[in-house]
Amino acid sequence: MSDEDKQYSRRSQVEPTTSEVHRHHHHRHHRRHRGWKIFWWCCGILVLVALFFAGVAWHNLKATTGGMYNSAGITKSRDANKVLAERNPVSILLLGTDTGALGRNYKGRTDTMIIMTLNPQKKTTTIVSLPRDMKVNLPDYPDDSPAKINAAYTYGGVKESVKTVQKHFDIPIDYYVLVNMGGLEKAINQVGGVDVKSPLTFDYEGVHFQKGQTYHLNGSNALKFSRMRYDDPQGDYGRQQRQRLVITALLKKSVSYKTILNQQFLKTIADSSQTDLTFNNMMTLTKDYRGTNAKSVQDHAQGHGAEEGGQDYEIVPTSEQQRITNLLQNSLKN
Repeated sequence: MSDEDKQYSRRSQVEPTTSEVHRHHHHRHHRRHRGWKIFWWCCGILVLVALFFAGVAWHNLKATTGGMYNSAGITKSRDANKVLAERNPVSILLLGTDTGALGRNYKGRTDTMIIMTLNPQKKTTTIVSLPRDMKVNLPDYPDDSPAKINAAYTYGGVKESVKTVQKHFDIPIDYYVLVNMGGLEKAINQVGGVDVKSPLTFDYEGVHFQKGQTYHLNGSNALKFSRMRYDDPQGDYGRQQRQRLVITALLKKSVSYKTILNQQFLKTIADSSQTDLTFNNMMTLTKDYRGTNAKSVQDHAQGHGAEEGGQDYEIVPTSEQQRITNLLQNSLKN
């Protein structure tokens, strides 16, 4: 064999043929293509899972808010839905009752009355508490007037409560939310308790609270923290402050997908609350009014105790009512 033939033989043993190169390239391309295919399959599965959980959350929210809806039965002083659609400042009356379930025959009284305004332009939430024993005249019950403002709910339900607040403070109430404080005990337990910082030192129903100390409270102790009234130097004003602390802490814990997917939690909220906010209204508030928590203004209508006709009232002077009116009206301006 010549030297040239030997060199060709050695090259043929070392170098792959054209067909072999083609097969090798095709094999590598096939493996790369299969890798991308697996990657996109995984992405697709993750997207489907995310959509599934989002769908479940959406369904749960809609079902729950539908069960909570109850009209106030009042012709409102302005188009509340238009207010939300145009992202203008909105007002909500928060009513807290501490007796039985919402389906009870005996309505009881509203132990808590808070006017809240949300201003997306100023990025401000304004919260004003009203004294439960404030002396008022009930618009639809002149023969039973004067009365305590918390009796408006006893006589005429949410409708009378809204009309009374609008009359005495000369502001529009766009929506209301009624919460059974007793029913919140289960909700607090289901989110694992809430953290609150005590504004004063006191003992109530076997539980001790120290001023300045933060406590992780279960449902029972959270209600004890918020119910105490007579040993508070500020009386009902101090109790309302502690109620706001508990409600705020619960809201922080409950705004999560884990909680939204919890059917039992949602059922508890639905059973202990009612509102004339629709599901779409709530979604608008969540989306367009989120920034209003950047700044918080808290105040209360200050009165003084007085006995009239055998009744203990909290008398809020006209000048103080006007101060609160000015505050709330300004909070509703762009």
